[in-house]
Amino acid sequence: MRIREIMTSDVEFVDAGMTVQDVAGVMGELSVGALPVGTADDLQGIVTDRDILFRVVARGLPGSTAVADVMTGRIFSCRADDAIETALDLMGARNVRRLPVLDTEGRVVGLVTLSDLSRVLLLDSGVIKQAVQEISAIPA
Repeated sequence: MRIREIMTSDVEFVDAGMTVQDVAGVMGELSVGALPVGTADDLQGIVTDRDILFRVVARGLPGSTAVADVMTGRIFSCRADDAIETALDLMGARNVRRLPVLDTEGRVVGLVTLSDLSRVLLLDSGVIKQAVQEISAIPA
């Protein structure tokens, strides 16, 4: 299975000059834990709920702090044509939960999360299906 089959292709970007308070509001509206910073053609970083928690809230910084000051600037990414195992290996090696997905020109075309990968692997492995069948087979 390839990343393009499970990635989220509707990616919202935020500007590096936005405040963390505004970005936190966008995250809440979209129900996401991370947003790429920049544009599809110019990925500058990624800001996560953990970045905001540990780099802003824990340090007592104001909500007016610019995203550029707290975002993660070192980006690890994968390609839409990569196998899901490639993304899993990269996430594990780099201890990240989300990867921007790039096309052959380096443009962001999606985002894949550890949750996306876990869901597919659990369903494909049959673990959930087998558990449901076993539960269903137990007489009441």
